[in-house]
Amino acid sequence: MKILHTADWHLGHQLHGHERRFEHDSFLDWLTDTIKQRQIDALLVAGDLFDTANPPASAWQQIYRFLARLRAEMPHLNMVLIGGNHDSPSKLDAPHELLRAFDLHLVGSISRDSEGKLETDRLLVPLQDREGKIAAWCAAVPFLRSSDLRVEQLEEGQDRLIEGVRRVYEEVLTQGRARCEPDQALIAMGHAYLAAGQLSELSERRVLGGNQHALPANIFASADYTALGHLHLAQSPAEGVHYSGSPLPLSLAEANYNHQVLEVTFEGGKLMGLERIPVPRAVEMIRLPESELEGALKAIEALSLPALPSEAQPFLEVRLLLPRPEARIRERILAALAGKPVRLARISTRYLGSGQGLADGQNQRRLDELSPTEVFRLCYQRQFDGEPEAELVASFEEILQQVKESGA
Repeated sequence: MKILHTADWHLGHQLHGHERRFEHDSFLDWLTDTIKQRQIDALLVAGDLFDTANPPASAWQQIYRFLARLRAEMPHLNMVLIGGNHDSPSKLDAPHELLRAFDLHLVGSISRDSEGKLETDRLLVPLQDREGKIAAWCAAVPFLRSSDLRVEQLEEGQDRLIEGVRRVYEEVLTQGRARCEPDQALIAMGHAYLAAGQLSELSERRVLGGNQHALPANIFASADYTALGHLHLAQSPAEGVHYSGSPLPLSLAEANYNHQVLEVTFEGGKLMGLERIPVPRAVEMIRLPESELEGALKAIEALSLPALPSEAQPFLEVRLLLPRPEARIRERILAALAGKPVRLARISTRYLGSGQGLADGQNQRRLDELSPTEVFRLCYQRQFDGEPEAELVASFEEILQQVKESGA
């Protein structure tokens, strides 16, 4: 049995105001072709299908078109998709009955009966091989919010959130294993932040109460393979536990990630192989080396890019390292970019200040020993290089006087 594991599509995403629909369409077309060419038996999508809880209609159209095409062209393909922390549980669950009629499993949330017991039947999905025989069971557990957990009876001193998640998986995986025949695999799905997981610089949020609640990988110890989402950098924090990563960069900080999907092969219930399949990038990201403004303008002038439709043009980040603030930076950069087939995504600026606080360094002084103007000068030196200009100091003192006169 061949399984394709992917996650973190973030349909509807915008990069600093720029639409990503062209990139997502390109990815979904490539994914469809890859599934067909490789004769995949099951597609698992581990959360964050959408970028927000209220995605645009175009994002829903993308996912429905993708699912409909796969079902028409590969009628025996198993498809299981779970919600992530960016997704709305209720919106994902709304079309459940309709999608189930087409043997599509979209799980936005867990549910409990009137006695508070976890309803596991919907979470345990049989995965069939090409002969129609069950080759594996999938525990399709979506992103778990605090309200999903039963922590009232847990002892003091326990990390209640982690223990609550552990109990959900323990119950689902125990029942899943009970359904498995000796030659059937048990696969866990989840959307969570695991201890030892590596976050990207700007994209993911630590979930479930913050980093102090990072889940231990042994929660999934009874599964033969764990397909996770949430971290955009593909990684394997423990044996048999894998993040596929996102299929496209969701921030400029992810420009150098090796975006991929994972093909997982089982035989007789045993994990036999894992292949990382690179995802082709439909739109490039260009990050200019950090430099002063004149250096950045020369780098922009040197850009030689092919003519492309606007939606396929590269994203550009201009990174500046300046001694002090300068006027008309954006205006000058836009003028340099005029006529070039590239989209300015971001201008990031770093200053050559000392970075020291007032209490840092050898010559520490108490705040009450400093005049407001001295504090202003020190703060300027912390962020920028050198002394503030006389006109800037004069403007500060003018504002300071106005504050004093107002009695604030």
